[in-house]
Amino acid sequence: MPRIRVAHSPDSDDAFMFYALAAGKIDTGDREYEHELADIETLNQRAYAGDLEVTAVSFHAYAYLHERYALLPHGASIGDQYGPRLVAREPPPEADVDGALAGLVVAIPGERTTATLVLRLYQPDIETVVVPFDRVEDYVLNGHADVGLLIHEGQLTHADRGLHLWRDLGEWWGKETGLPLPLGGNVVRRDLGAELIRLVSRDLRSSIVWGLEHRAEALAHAQQYARGMDATHTDRFVAMYVNDYTVDYGPRGREAVQRLLHEGWRAGHLPSDVRPEFIED
Repeated sequence: MPRIRVAHSPDSDDAFMFYALAAGKIDTGDREYEHELADIETLNQRAYAGDLEVTAVSFHAYAYLHERYALLPHGASIGDQYGPRLVAREPPPEADVDGALAGLVVAIPGERTTATLVLRLYQPDIETVVVPFDRVEDYVLNGHADVGLLIHEGQLTHADRGLHLWRDLGEWWGKETGLPLPLGGNVVRRDLGAELIRLVSRDLRSSIVWGLEHRAEALAHAQQYARGMDATHTDRFVAMYVNDYTVDYGPRGREAVQRLLHEGWRAGHLPSDVRPEFIED
């Protein structure tokens, strides 16, 4: 009986999409899934070691993993004209926000998060300090960094803590490329073999679709991972990152992944010009 470790972030959108799989709401045949939760930078590190059969990873990290892992066509977090946000204690300057960022210290949630890759594409002339994603706001508020790069729920709640938006990097990417911003995806270790990989892919898709079709129940589960957001904000956040692209990237989503990896390589931030390889159901 195959036992497959599935790892993802402890946030509300991942909790929503994996709920049906974790709660036994879908038929997975003789495949048993063991769920593990960790922040995305930890999952990136574990994937480098090939420790997990299935895991969420940053697309930034995928450039270093593609020989061992392939992308599943389901489960991506893709923002269309929105994404990670740069925030600060003070309002942004009225002119040349982009230039004002140069030389500042930015608290980032991990060196190989996609948010950090896009930040470096947006403004390479910065200093960075790595901070756990759920402490970035505190780090900025306490004056340890000039600006913070927010992923997960902080994208919606930073103003409640008195932080000011300087730039939405998903919006910037959309204007630059005309494409959505792919942040994270699910990968499967190639050595599982073609048949098992195909079944795993179908199970993941079934879990996402079940959540979308039973939204209230899946949201109730996701709420416990919302880190203080009320139900309205949780619903909004899940809607941002569990959408049509999550069910399947489609041609536009796949083009966006390719463009991100190519731009990262062209700017010297990635080791090679990786062409993403997706499992086909």
